[in-house]
Amino acid sequence: MLIKTLSLEIKSPRYKKINQPNENVAAIAIDSTGLKRLGRDEWHQEKHKVAVNRSWRKLHIAVDNKHIIHGAALTDRFVSDSKLIVKLLDQIDCDASQFALDDAYDASSVYENISAKFPGAEIVIPPSSKAKYNVDLHDQRNNNLQKIKTFGRMAWQKSMEYGRRNYAELCIQRYKKILGNKLHGIEMSRQRNEAMLGCGILNKMTGLGMPKSYRYA
Repeated sequence: MLIKTLSLEIKSPRYKKINQPNENVAAIAIDSTGLKRLGRDEWHQEKHKVAVNRSWRKLHIAVDNKHIIHGAALTDRFVSDSKLIVKLLDQIDCDASQFALDDAYDASSVYENISAKFPGAEIVIPPSSKAKYNVDLHDQRNNNLQKIKTFGRMAWQKSMEYGRRNYAELCIQRYKKILGNKLHGIEMSRQRNEAMLGCGILNKMTGLGMPKSYRYA
């Protein structure tokens, strides 16, 4: 008797929309984090001499300024952030006026891929301190370099609202605090579905309401 194994094959996080008017997204923040694989903790590594880099997966996310996760992907930890940008962009089904990413995404391909799908979007990626102006590179990257040279890096970050990237960092913290920092699936395909389901759960919770913080001092 043959038993057919069913695969969820979740392509993107669910519950992207919340019960509010469908307005354009002001900003999308993209980042990545590591998630432990079940049974590969520090004790296991020491006892069996397992390399540390075998015990992690890498979760890449794209989250908007309303804390909704629009794109997610789970990969081996060796996959670079810049190579996953297309897969994340393909999952985003709304307009966005800005993309904020850290310096790990400072690559011409990232600028080109974002501009290809979101022609009018502002791309905010802090270039390397050794980066130089190059006419062959993307115009926005060169503009960022020129502004940093003229006004300084901190002033550039403030003027470009680079702080919006914190939405991605907060999303990562929420994922780990609510769902944990460890994957429970054994096979990679199941781990990918687990990560997608986790992002969908966070989106559902976000749709129900987010806490509001106020400065009092």
